[in-house]
Amino acid sequence: MSAPACRASLCEVQLGLGQMLLSAGNPEAAWEAFSAAARQDEPRAFNMLGRIAHLGLRGGRPDLRLAIAMYRRAIARGHVWARFNLADLYLQAPAPFGDPAEAVALYHQAAEAGLDKAYNMLGQCYETGRGVAPDLPRARMYYDIGAGAGDCWASFNLGRLAALAGQEARACHYWTEALGQGFKGFWAGLAEAIEGFGFPAAAALAQKARALEAQGQNGG
Repeated sequence: MSAPACRASLCEVQLGLGQMLLSAGNPEAAWEAFSAAARQDEPRAFNMLGRIAHLGLRGGRPDLRLAIAMYRRAIARGHVWARFNLADLYLQAPAPFGDPAEAVALYHQAAEAGLDKAYNMLGQCYETGRGVAPDLPRARMYYDIGAGAGDCWASFNLGRLAALAGQEARACHYWTEALGQGFKGFWAGLAEAIEGFGFPAAAALAQKARALEAQGQNGG
């Protein structure tokens, strides 16, 4: 095996080990594994170091300055998920780290790079006026693009807007799509959200969502 191929293989092992350790609840050891991969200039490793710092998994509290630095390194190496993750940080973080306008710019970049989940976040930003002027038609457009690409949250949001407008059949159409696109964890949240609208068809869909959550299976 050539030296570059050997380094690539070692990097994959380090990334895989880092994910395994993180899933096992050992963020300190995961940090070391991802750091080893980052020393080979691996963008996925920088992104994961950013996630650990962002979520406060190592040391007990978020280190947003470090997270931004790690995400920026990953972005400079073309990693699209780092754009999305940094956008989330800028949208949610308190001062001096929060920057909703920059978050919107990064979501746009992630969407243009093919990350469909970014469309749902763009929809939320344009609906609520975070980082941009409120623009409900544009929000609907982004939700529609995201839903068409298979994003369950975008489908949920289209249904929510329809329900708020009194369009019950249209709302249930989108929520049925969301059921099929969803996953364990999402279904429980969907059930709770749509039950609050109080009409019978929504209650029936909520019941189906809870059944899917209990079974832990794919929608359909």
